[in-house]
Amino acid sequence: QVQLVESGGGLVQAGGSLRLSCAASGRISSINLMGWYRQAPGKQRELVSDITSGGSISYANSVKGRFTISRDTTRNTVNLQMNSLNPEDTAVYYCAARSAFRQTPNYWGQGTQVTVSS
Repeated sequence: QVQLVESGGGLVQAGGSLRLSCAASGRISSINLMGWYRQAPGKQRELVSDITSGGSISYANSVKGRFTISRDTTRNTVNLQMNSLNPEDTAVYYCAARSAFRQTPNYWGQGTQVTVSS
């Protein structure tokens, strides 16, 4: 099993920045991808960004150029630096992890609220 704990959400004004962190523990060796998803009220959960164990990174088009994902392998953490936030970024953000040989994440954090005021 893998446990994921997010931190860093909060309330920020439009144009501001937040940094999310996700700490992983447990069977870390089984994970080959970690990332961030978000779910806004009334919408489906969507991928924001992810990073593979090999360092390959992907971003949703809506956050490219504003968000940066990074990982610290020594601390088993994945971070999401979010700049130039706008109200459309308001959502619950979830850390996710995927085990090898799986197509979709099979571990999820509890979620952290990000609210961007206009």
